[in-house]
Amino acid sequence: MRAPVAPSLPSRLRRLGVGLLLSMSTLALVSGCNSRAEVQEPIRPAIVARPQSASSEAGTLYSGDIKARYESALGFRVGGKIRQRKVDVGAKVKAGDLIAELDPQDLNLQASSAKASLAAAEADLATAKSERARYEALRGKNFVSATQFDAVDNRLKAATARATEARAALTVAQNHAGYSELRADHDGIITSIAAEAGQVVAPGQVIATLARDGQREVEISIPESRIGDYRKEQPATIELWAESGKHMAGVLREIAPEADATTRTYRVRVTLDSDAEPAKLGQTARVFFRGEESDAAHLIPLAALYEKDGKPAVWVLDSKTRQVHLKSVTVSAYREQGVMLMEGVDSQDWIVAAGVHKLREGQSVIPVDYSNKPLVL
Repeated sequence: MRAPVAPSLPSRLRRLGVGLLLSMSTLALVSGCNSRAEVQEPIRPAIVARPQSASSEAGTLYSGDIKARYESALGFRVGGKIRQRKVDVGAKVKAGDLIAELDPQDLNLQASSAKASLAAAEADLATAKSERARYEALRGKNFVSATQFDAVDNRLKAATARATEARAALTVAQNHAGYSELRADHDGIITSIAAEAGQVVAPGQVIATLARDGQREVEISIPESRIGDYRKEQPATIELWAESGKHMAGVLREIAPEADATTRTYRVRVTLDSDAEPAKLGQTARVFFRGEESDAAHLIPLAALYEKDGKPAVWVLDSKTRQVHLKSVTVSAYREQGVMLMEGVDSQDWIVAAGVHKLREGQSVIPVDYSNKPLVL
């Protein structure tokens, strides 16, 4: 057997170099890991805000439309063909203004016929009166029998009744001729037109709708499951959608006696306070009915709400340590302006209003406002 051959010097040097390289790489990797572990996480800014008192918005919210307290469906008392229409939708009218007019020709002819009938009835009445006077004189001399006199007297009574009837018929015909003009019965605004010139209409058919000037109301719909919570004369707060933040007082005036067959909701009317500025018809309005716990309600931004274990919470900032802590809250309702909370926060707390999903318990932050300006707590 051959004795083992010792490795040459260059081979040993190559092996030593590889070992050194591996050792240096391992040391560099360990050193890099240690350096990264020692780097502290930078303190990042966080937008914070205080919960806002929302006592005026707590409770239940409904949306509705502004309507007039009184609306009149205007129509002719007689039928006929519309000759002209004087107003359009949105027209402002005064009491007595002409809305529309029928062709009066037939009505005038009826009035003329009634007038002629009255003249004939009055002529018969005059003849009956003179005949009775003559028979009365003859009866005093016993020239006519009592039966003949009674017949003449009855003819006078009948002529009198026919004259009275004809006089009443003439009055009705003249009234009908006057009914050919449809006039506004109150000051207000024309909200709809249901007939045009040339159209033949029946008596009482709606021609136009008049919304009277004066009180304004909000019409809302309340589900049948909640209608029992409301009563007449219940106070409410009203806010126009076009004028957010401006609140007006109101009172519940009317609750429909039965639910709508399609929506299963009850129509409710809330009257605006007489001192409130007049609202435009058709405007969208919100109606707030305050709940018993409304004084403790607070409003926070929707972006401030966090969820932990399926329950709502918010990040509250400790003003001394500048660290955030998660706190459970009770949500009352969701509004367009944010989230209504009944428990968990106070108006003196500072809560993180954005980026809540990036926070962790005890994390330090720099509090800033919505303009990214530092806050002094």
